[in-house]
Amino acid sequence: MAELEIHHETEHTKDPIGQKVGVLAAVLAVALAIVTIASHREHTAAIMHKSDANDEWAYYQATKIKQHGVEMEEHLAGLIGQKETVADLLKEAVDQRKHYEKEAKELREKAEKSESSVNAAEARAVCFDIGEGLLEIALVLSSLYFISKKKMFPVMGIIAGLSGAAIAIAALSGAASMIARLLM
Repeated sequence: MAELEIHHETEHTKDPIGQKVGVLAAVLAVALAIVTIASHREHTAAIMHKSDANDEWAYYQATKIKQHGVEMEEHLAGLIGQKETVADLLKEAVDQRKHYEKEAKELREKAEKSESSVNAAEARAVCFDIGEGLLEIALVLSSLYFISKKKMFPVMGIIAGLSGAAIAIAALSGAASMIARLLM
């Protein structure tokens, strides 16, 4: 056993670059795990925002249907009925219509705001996905050093890793929508 440990220690001293590449690979793996988790969470958030937006649009549509029914009631009341009864019906219908118009406007604004939340979450998710992909490439490229012993692979891995990390950080900083538009 002592011979194996000595042999093992001497191999580390023969390849100090290999030690550094091993640490690089570990750092890249940790960054990859963090960005992967962030990506999954952002995709989940986008789905939840989309569900909320769909619910709000459905409520908006239901309100518009109610508004249209009241408008029909107004028109029919004008065509049939006695003047005293029609005046009461028309006043009630006008009040209801105004209520539904106001409610529909508020619902539309809320639904549009939810849609913008969906778009922002999807843009961040795209950035995280691209960052994740670049970090995976960086990890593989860096690991190729152990097969080839060529220094160009860890250098390419560092470049890919820094690019992936920068794009993932951009997703957090608010530049995600701009980057997503450029990449799509």
